[in-house]
This record gives sequence, structure tokens and C-alpha cells, in this order.
Amino acid sequence: MSVERRPAFYALAPGGWRDYVTLLHPPYTLWHLSYVAIGAALAPELPLDRLLWGLAAFGLALGVGAHALDELNGRPLRTAIPARMLVGLAVVSVGAATVIGVAAAVAWTLWLLPFVAFGAFIVAAYSLELFGGRFHSDAWFALAWGSFPVLTAYVGAAETVRLPAVLAAVFAAYLSVAQRRLSTLVRSVRRRSESVSGTIAYRDGGAEAISAETLTRVPEAALRALTVAVVALAASLLALHV
Repeated sequence: MSVERRPAFYALAPGGWRDYVTLLHPPYTLWHLSYVAIGAALAPELPLDRLLWGLAAFGLALGVGAHALDELNGRPLRTAIPARMLVGLAVVSVGAATVIGVAAAVAWTLWLLPFVAFGAFIVAAYSLELFGGRFHSDAWFALAWGSFPVLTAYVGAAETVRLPAVLAAVFAAYLSVAQRRLSTLVRSVRRRSESVSGTIAYRDGGAEAISAETLTRVPEAALRALTVAVVALAASLLALHV
């Protein structure tokens, strides 16, 4: 029997304002904003205004813009948000993030300009699967949603790149790969499957029925745990500057 499942473990019941909350992918947005905080916190000195502007820019571009474009491209979250609204959200949020980035580059360091240009490009290229989906892969997700926020925030705060930032970017990239690998099966089961059936036969004679819940329970628990872990890490590094 076909069972209608919500498209993500964090998705609210469809309709109205709940669609807009679901659109933000709250745990994943928080996860990747933590990379911004980690990058900034690794700088020798951390001006609070630079951290806040960095969080604002990535919150707009990634949390709103990228997710609006992703929903426009195939409706994976099955929201009822009008297409024109999604386009408007993407244009305004990515545009505002770009303005923040350019202003920060002028005020702090011109080394931010390549990061701003890359960010504006990759949001559209990844989310809309442009160029035949060439940029919609595990590797590009790791770079764009993991390493990029760390390095951008570090350059914004320290105005240079040093080894701690590079190592943190590697950490964020591989953690993002883990996130994507865990979520791939979950997305497939929740969004594409009509039914799930089967049995695991154990050597001791026991058996366990396979269901959608058994396939998604462990990966989703791991994703929740990793979200808390990366947020806690970001908070601990920021606490060093207090």
C-alpha cells in the first residue's frame, strides 16, 4: 500500500506559513551557518560585526536563496509556494547577500571579491543543476556548502588564509560529504519511493521486516546528532572570543 510521507524529517505539515519554514531546511541551514561561525572563530581576532554580516549573507544566500531555487527545480519539498514567489525570494536574498559581500570586500579586504563571485555562481549552478548538473555532485556540495563558508568567514575576519582555516575547510568538506551520503537514501525513500518491502534474515533464525522507517531511522538520527555536534563545535570556538 502506498504511504504518503513527508519529504524530509523536518518538514512541517504542508500549507501556509509552514511551507516557508520547511523551505528553509532549518537543521541543514543551521548546520552550514555553523561553518561560517567556525571559520570566523578561527581568526586571531573576531570583530562581532564581521561575524554577524557573514551569518546574514550566508543565511540569505544559502538558507533562503539556494533553497528557493532548489524547490523551484522539481518541487522536492512539495510545497505550494508559487513559482513567482520562489523566484522573488531567490533574487532578493541572493542579491542582498551579494551586496553585503561586495560592501564587506570594499570595507575590509578585496580578497573577499572572488568568494562573493563564486558564491553567487554556485548558488544557481548547484541548485538549478545548470550545465547538465555538472556542479550538482557530492564533491561540489562539499566545497560549496562546507569548505566555502569556512574559508569565506575566515578571510572576512582575518583578511588572509592560514593553515587553521585550510584544515577547517577540509573538516567541513568531509563532514558535508557525510551529510550528503546519509541524506541521499533518506531523500530517495521519502520523496521517490511508492512502497518498501522485504525481510532481513539473521543467522540465529530471527527476521526483521524492512520498511521505509527502518531504512530512514538510523540515517536521520545520525543527521540530527551531527547537526547538534557541529553547532556545539561552532559555539565552543566562538566562546573562546568572549
